Amino acid sequence: MATDRKSVLLIIGGGIAAYKSLDLIRRLAERGVRSRAILTRAGAEFVTPLSVSALTGDKVYSDLFDLTDEAEMGHIELSRSADLLVVAPATADLMAKAATGLANDLASTALLATDKPVLFAPAMNVRMWDHPATRRNVETLRGDGALFVGPTEGDMACGEYGPGRMAEPLEIVAAVMNRFEGSAARADGPKPLAGKHAVITAGPTHEPIDPVRYIANRSSGKQGYAIAAALAKLGAKVTLVSGPTALPDPAEVETVRVETAADMLAASTHALPADIAVCSAAVSDYRPTEAAADKLKKVKGGINAIPLTENPDILHILSAPGPRRPSLVVGFAAETANIIEYAKGKLARKGCDLIVANDVSEGTGVMGGERNAVHLVFKDKIENWPNMPKTEVADRLAARIAAYFDPAPKTKAAE
Repeated sequence: MATDRKSVLLIIGGGIAAYKSLDLIRRLAERGVRSRAILTRAGAEFVTPLSVSALTGDKVYSDLFDLTDEAEMGHIELSRSADLLVVAPATADLMAKAATGLANDLASTALLATDKPVLFAPAMNVRMWDHPATRRNVETLRGDGALFVGPTEGDMACGEYGPGRMAEPLEIVAAVMNRFEGSAARADGPKPLAGKHAVITAGPTHEPIDPVRYIANRSSGKQGYAIAAALAKLGAKVTLVSGPTALPDPAEVETVRVETAADMLAASTHALPADIAVCSAAVSDYRPTEAAADKLKKVKGGINAIPLTENPDILHILSAPGPRRPSLVVGFAAETANIIEYAKGKLARKGCDLIVANDVSEGTGVMGGERNAVHLVFKDKIENWPNMPKTEVADRLAARIAAYFDPAPKTKAAE
């Protein structure tokens, strides 16, 4: 994997996750990426300058007003000397400073003075991550062009559970390498999917029972959003038709927000013609035949039966032969048992070109999580991919989709 000796400026914030920054430096070095580090005062409470310096092979910077450091490399030059700035762990404080343009220490000054892209790996308590102020700051940073990896969900050092754990070093490495490879692709000339239009469905659908309740599932939309971003990175014009999610719109993607399966079908067909359709949404199979105008009240002895009607089959409709059928239609199969067998049956019934199957049974952590292990089911073969971040699944799938449109038949993904 060529990197042309790319380099990162790693800003290590204060938090228990700071220890992961040491492994991150080592993993980047394994891939030929050089690291220089800024260690915040709070970060130094968790890792030592000596350990960071030993791994980077360079001095560690920490003081904005250190005359020796300024003479050797001023903070402006430091902030622009790397190809990418990585903030890991990115604390709520660091992100707040970056979002509001504060510059009262070396780390925040470097973030304000840089002309290079910045990748944040957030790490904080779940309540801090969910706080409106943090959400606003994240949205501001995304709007300014910042990149994010994580946070993931799990047990925290504070004893709570939820989103806020810093992404694992290898997940951050994948995001770094994807950025570098994307930059190389931009520099090398036309992108492989330039001129192609992709329609992606993602997230759940909400089928109303009454004004308060609805039928849905646990889909977060993360995999579909990552696929949309990955296809856009390869030059495709992307229309993302999203059910209700808490995710921000991906950059350089047209996002259409919908609620029900009928809405999703209408938006998807309206977006045609398209060269590519990826149906990753977890669409509710059924909807109430008639949604109640008022909230249904509790009935003594149990709830009344709710008549259900089958929803339209979006994948089957988009796969149907005809002049508006996309050249490549990819479906998803989320199963809890007999994954491959069910995916093969779905491929035959729906008429699509490829099924991406995964195990979403309890304990896998796929639904709402950051990682996925998928199986690509073609008409004549199966590919088993290892467990990896959903962003990496998306990048690999986007590369396969690009290969489908390569003029050399042997590279077509659906053969």
